[in-house]
Amino acid sequence: MTKPDLAALSTEARNPRTHELDALPTADLLAIMHDEDRAAVAAVGTVLPRIATAVDQIAERLRKGGRLLYVGAGTSGRLGVLDAAECGPTFSAGPEQVQALIAGGPAALLAAVEGAEDDAERGAQDLAALRPGPHDAVVGIAASGRTPYVLGALRAAASAGALRIAIVCNAGSPVAAAAELPIEVPTGAEVLTGSTRLKAGTATKLVLNMLSTGAFVRRHKVYGNLMVDVQANNQKLRARCERMLVAALGCDLATAQRLLAECDGEVKTAIVVGQRGIAPAAARTLLFHCEGSVRAVLERES
Repeated sequence: MTKPDLAALSTEARNPRTHELDALPTADLLAIMHDEDRAAVAAVGTVLPRIATAVDQIAERLRKGGRLLYVGAGTSGRLGVLDAAECGPTFSAGPEQVQALIAGGPAALLAAVEGAEDDAERGAQDLAALRPGPHDAVVGIAASGRTPYVLGALRAAASAGALRIAIVCNAGSPVAAAAELPIEVPTGAEVLTGSTRLKAGTATKLVLNMLSTGAFVRRHKVYGNLMVDVQANNQKLRARCERMLVAALGCDLATAQRLLAECDGEVKTAIVVGQRGIAPAAARTLLFHCEGSVRAVLERES
């Protein structure tokens, strides 16, 4: 597919509502931004079935020991790095289970790296260095849908047999065409012409939230709406674990603290111990045989 002219992209169009942006009173400027952000949220709603398919396919690959690999440049790359970084503490994902590549490497997180996004070969090389395979899911993130670095990575993913997903904010793009599961979110013209860190960035963040959260919910990292696989590595999170046990078991705080201590801080284990009245080791065995699902353990015949 021929790379579309930048000026033809909807994300590069001038927004007729904001032609006089610099002349607006501050309150009016912010009201327009807020209204346009709502449009970005609504745009995500139009592609929920496609996102759901992606979530289920990612979850199945994680079940088989595969990985979720994000690839992007600029704002898109930074959003991928952010989502990947949060999966460890939130879901106890291993350091290799969710990873992110950004054009230009770590230095590009804080400042633009000249020309990095235009290097398709580097995108292919960076992804190949992670040794992707059929059990991995590679998500190319590009608001424009034309970023060469992302295209190169998706082509390398295809060669490796990995699942290819794309998140783009323009229709009919090369990045979408390079993916098996394109998620095209039509966010349209930005408040500030061409500044895709705004609506396109907001929509991208929402989709990434859904992909990672949905996949790890499917992988039994959640019980009810409680993040029962959280890594309690600070005072705030330890207190959250205690509150989760109080909510899940209907016990008092002292009981929750005792159970957590007995179970080495493992919330899932503590819930099973509290509900079943068994030893932590036996609770861990049950969880193992139920793929870590607290619900499956508690619904299982004794």
